[in-house]
Amino acid sequence: MALAPAGSSNVVVKEAPKSYAGPLAVVTTLFFMWGALTSLNDVLIPHFQHVFSLKLAVSMLVQTAFFSSYFVFSIPSAKIIDWIGYQKAMVTGLLTMGLGAFLFVPAAKVPSFALFLTALIVLAAGITLLQVAANPYVTVLGKPETASSRLNLTQAFNSLGTTIAPWIGGFFILTAATSAMAEDPVQQAASVIKPYVFLGIALALLAVLIGSFKLPMIESAQHHIGEKVNDSIWSHPNLVFGAIAIFVYVGAEVAIGSSIANYLALDNIGHLVSSSNFPDTALRYQEALRAAAKYISLYWGGAMIGRFIGAAVLQKMRTGPVLAFCSIMAAVLVTISVLSNGHIAMWSILLVGFFNSIMFPSIFTLGVAELGPLTGDGSGVMIMAIVGGAAIPWIVGKIADVINAKSYGGVIWGQGIHYALIVATICYLYILFYAVSGSKPNSERRLNA
Repeated sequence: MALAPAGSSNVVVKEAPKSYAGPLAVVTTLFFMWGALTSLNDVLIPHFQHVFSLKLAVSMLVQTAFFSSYFVFSIPSAKIIDWIGYQKAMVTGLLTMGLGAFLFVPAAKVPSFALFLTALIVLAAGITLLQVAANPYVTVLGKPETASSRLNLTQAFNSLGTTIAPWIGGFFILTAATSAMAEDPVQQAASVIKPYVFLGIALALLAVLIGSFKLPMIESAQHHIGEKVNDSIWSHPNLVFGAIAIFVYVGAEVAIGSSIANYLALDNIGHLVSSSNFPDTALRYQEALRAAAKYISLYWGGAMIGRFIGAAVLQKMRTGPVLAFCSIMAAVLVTISVLSNGHIAMWSILLVGFFNSIMFPSIFTLGVAELGPLTGDGSGVMIMAIVGGAAIPWIVGKIADVINAKSYGGVIWGQGIHYALIVATICYLYILFYAVSGSKPNSERRLNA
């Protein structure tokens, strides 16, 4: 509020509402970058399967290493935000990501699967700090009632990154590796160097941009080291249930995304390569993997389209019912895919991406609702739960390997991955519970008590 100047009538004049369009646009670039880097893992998995002769469960260690970083570094990231603030934390996250990207060079030169996993851990540590800072920053950068819509919009650009990156990565990594199949592992592994060096340079430049931009301070959603807050994050059930929802959501989303190349490369699912052109099953499967990698972009592209639509829908509708509808549709589609073959199985699993779209931002905003100065700490707990992306894909891969070993002679192109994806259905059913009941904040629980 402001008073009119002296000499005029003493009328109270309302200040113009703040515009956060500029800061929101800058922060949105961060969502794009970590989306691109995260989805490149879906290309690395079939690539490493070939270069290092890995089984499905072992190749899923790519996701285990990457997403375990969320569990390890989320709470420390929240403390870093308390220490240096949101903006400097974003810059630190970008520089750490850049270091992780550059570490792909020595890993490819050796080559060493263990070194690649180390590079992914460093990369993911930077993304973790970025997520802990950027997600809550967006939720409080405007009106509370439009927080879900706002986060869906920024997450849509995250999905733009996840859509573009697998297509580009498949071209630069899998195509190059296929052309080097007769060469030694060093030449095959080297196909990752150019894309990751380019990304490392881009991340360093983005860190300079974010550091030089004047982002607004959001004091209401931040507390400083040594400051006492008369509240506890564990006294908010919507946060606790929300962390579990994030765990199973990311686990299901990543398990499907990581499996798409192997899934669609199966003759009875994608039928992407003719047996007359490639009579040998192993060679046909390897060629089909390269063709299937392009469809990963459709899965993540569905999420991008859904988030743009969701940003508009959530301006008009409550978050809970929209989340419930999407979880039901995702569970139904996964079940249909597991119980069918051919194009029905193929397109139903790809369509899950569309209904995944609003889940993460919706769960996140419902989870940090009414946390006030504990928003940063609550964000750390929510981001820590992204470790579901480490656990559930490995479980799916292990189940697939067991089925392949018992019924298909242990070959990677058995039907194990087809049936193992039913795990994702269980995950979506929990999200349905969260949307209907678990997401209620304390104010609503007290009102209904």
